[in-house]
Amino acid sequence: MTAREGHSPTMLVAVGKRLCLASALTVAWVALACGDGEPPPAAAPVSPAETRPAPAPIPAAPTPTSIPTWRALAPLPTPRSEVAAVALEGRVYVIGGLGSAEAGRRVEVYDPASGSWSVAAPLPEPLHHPAAVALGGKIHVIGGFRDGFSPVASVYEYDPRSNSWTRRTPMPTPRGALGAAVIGGHIYAVGGVTVGGANTGATEVYDPASDRWERRAPMQVPRDHMAVAAVGDRLYAIGGRLRLDFRQNLDVNEEYDPATDTWRRRAPLPTARSGVAAAVAGGRIYVFGGEGAAGTFAENEIYDPATDTWTAGPPLPTARHGLGAAAVGDTIYVLAGGLTPGGGTPSALNEALFLR
Repeated sequence: MTAREGHSPTMLVAVGKRLCLASALTVAWVALACGDGEPPPAAAPVSPAETRPAPAPIPAAPTPTSIPTWRALAPLPTPRSEVAAVALEGRVYVIGGLGSAEAGRRVEVYDPASGSWSVAAPLPEPLHHPAAVALGGKIHVIGGFRDGFSPVASVYEYDPRSNSWTRRTPMPTPRGALGAAVIGGHIYAVGGVTVGGANTGATEVYDPASDRWERRAPMQVPRDHMAVAAVGDRLYAIGGRLRLDFRQNLDVNEEYDPATDTWRRRAPLPTARSGVAAAVAGGRIYVFGGEGAAGTFAENEIYDPATDTWTAGPPLPTARHGLGAAAVGDTIYVLAGGLTPGGGTPSALNEALFLR
């Protein structure tokens, strides 16, 4: 509206000033509401002689995604326990296990983008308690038990492009309930139960390029059902038990240095347990679940190798053992597992921990 339409220039200037002030206040409010969630810097101390009023408190913007939260997702098609789980190219593979007659050969694939499951080519032989890792765009499934609790030394390589399995050179030591991790393009298989039911501390290293194994220094504490994970150029073997007996759970945490071929003790697992699963996110190792004489565990305890310290994370929504865990981005998928100690009550659970 112009001065010719009935308002004086002085009135227009006053209205303009009020509009500018309202806009500035609106922008300031939006900036506060859309901030990054960090608290405002502390106000400078005010001496008793000053009469300046204390600033009004500014509410922090809500940051729900900064707190790790659990969410139940689409369940597995096949309930089972004592599985291996691994992430490859943004998808999560759940491999083998105990449950129905077909569980031992079953390979099911979860796609977080679509929230759906598909079925991959089955394992060449039924296995439970195997280890699995991803390397070079392929999955390697190592060891495990078959025909009851007979340990095997087999190694199978899965190619998702051809949806096929290839038999590779077996491990020197047959074993199940072992762990494995990747460092520098090599696969390290450690611990487990070997022929006769004895624990082994064997550390054996596989080179997929040459299809050859090499023996390394054994763990200080031979055990089975532990978590194994790699952070940087170190490998960690955490928890576990003796001779398949969950009444003999351990809190042992050992670190292996491939450069020196040596093991050393680190800060122990806060809650001694076995039948656990582990995943690495943000340079830290998350250790989930487990079983003991009193029942199954919901614990989620987080190890930081940089500080050699443990913290407690949000517990599993459903306590269980013999589960699998794999990280895709900032989300850890915790899958399957038995609801009660022993081999019974397999589940189809797919519970995801969203870290951000």
